[in-house]
Amino acid sequence: MTRNRGFTVWLTGLSGAGKTTVAQSIVNELRASDINIELLDGDEVRTNLSKGLGFSKEDRDTNIRRIGYVSRLLSRNGVGVIASAISPYREVRDEVRQSITSDGSEFIEVYVQCPIEVLVERDVKGLYKKALAGEIQEFTGVSDPYEEPLNPEVLVKTDSESVAESANRIIAALEDRGLLRRQQLVEVL
Repeated sequence: MTRNRGFTVWLTGLSGAGKTTVAQSIVNELRASDINIELLDGDEVRTNLSKGLGFSKEDRDTNIRRIGYVSRLLSRNGVGVIASAISPYREVRDEVRQSITSDGSEFIEVYVQCPIEVLVERDVKGLYKKALAGEIQEFTGVSDPYEEPLNPEVLVKTDSESVAESANRIIAALEDRGLLRRQQLVEVL
């Protein structure tokens, strides 16, 4: 594969849906093919770029705007960006999309969908059970809203497809938009 121009793939979904796992799979495959790609993971950004922010709507929006800002800078300079963050509010996701596309880069929203029942089963820390019991406040998807994307470019369902299937569908969307070309793809998945 070769990269034609910068882009941002924005993976959004509830905690535990598989955003980071799918994102890392995409990054591994593209790096193995010598594609200039960066991963902006929500948890890492909160630790390094957004330290001190809480979980109020204002702080969540600030965190997403920061991820969007870095994505815009990288994308407009020819770097592919895979951003993985819950990003629960549609309005700020749309704002980030507008910012990136107004600079001439592509923005592909990926909704990483997984039913809450499956998320509860996957949750090794028991956070969903605590949130459902009212022990954790402001928990996205339980006591705080998650606004699903209305028209994501890609929908992956991590309860019914493998990580490789999800990653390959996202890479195919990049190819369909002319952002990647398959030449000698190193099969990592």
